[in-house]
Amino acid sequence: MSKGGMMTATEANHTRLLVITRTKEEDVSWIEKELPGLETAIYVADDPNAPLHSPKNKGHEVMIYLTYIIDNYDNLSDVTLFMHAHRFSHHNNELFGHDAVQTIKRLSAGRVIREGYVNLRCSWTPGCPDWMHPRLMEEDIMKQEQFLLGQSWSEIFPLNELPEVLAQPCCAQFALSKERVQSIPRARFVFYRNWLMRTPISDYISGRIWEYIWHFVFTGQNIVCPAMHVCYCDAYGLCLGGKAELDEYFELLGQRQKYKKELRSWDEKLKVADDATAAGHANEAVQLEVQDPHHRTMLTQKLDAITEDLDRRKNAALIKGEDPRVRAEEAGRNWKLGDGF
Repeated sequence: MSKGGMMTATEANHTRLLVITRTKEEDVSWIEKELPGLETAIYVADDPNAPLHSPKNKGHEVMIYLTYIIDNYDNLSDVTLFMHAHRFSHHNNELFGHDAVQTIKRLSAGRVIREGYVNLRCSWTPGCPDWMHPRLMEEDIMKQEQFLLGQSWSEIFPLNELPEVLAQPCCAQFALSKERVQSIPRARFVFYRNWLMRTPISDYISGRIWEYIWHFVFTGQNIVCPAMHVCYCDAYGLCLGGKAELDEYFELLGQRQKYKKELRSWDEKLKVADDATAAGHANEAVQLEVQDPHHRTMLTQKLDAITEDLDRRKNAALIKGEDPRVRAEEAGRNWKLGDGF
């Protein structure tokens, strides 16, 4: 990827397609506006008359993802991204403003082709490093799908032993290489979709079950939790230098949020004091608390300094990420001249 997240000539040689699952009410105009020229397959889950729709509105995105693979198995792009309809969401990467556009623009086709399966979310929370425990027999109110996942495992994977743990970053958005999809017989995807259509498990829970088995389908591994700094660097070209540097960056983000919250609280108190004074019955407690005129200035200066530091670190990391050798080093993989990204 080059500066600004645009694809290099090498990256552009790989064909890409974006599969989107949406409802009739969801607005996806951002795709055409922000990603002109990107090939898409936009399915409408709750409209059987839409040009692209699933055979049954069940399992949330699962039915659509499987339907796309089944219908296009022999004609896949080099890289296919599977995503939800919303542009801004906690499902997307925090360091890119939770913006799906940045995720799509910056994603390295090279990493997808190397790995075969890439979860688009770098953050481990929730999902890693130790999330679902499907062998537990009691229900967990915080993970309603866990018990039913254990009960359904042998129906979905009759030849595989039920793992003790299943873990990957949430939230059912990922990219696949053509080779990885086609290494699995098409009939197996039909089998998975038939299970989804027939299971008495609800729409919501059946979709949640699949959120933590996609990685098993495409990698055969029960835990797929790439280091966050490797994900950000090798997949998206944001190379801060390693785990310690990423941890430090997130610590600064936390400090910035703290000062933002404190500044909002301070401004609210100032407003209460001003309104009370204007009404002729000043709140003495509030007046005493906000009488220091320099406190707000101090908070603003601290907030500005941290924001400047974060911007400097991020810009430097993006410049470093333009070098494929740097990405390889941070990911711990071998690289030689001419390897590209």
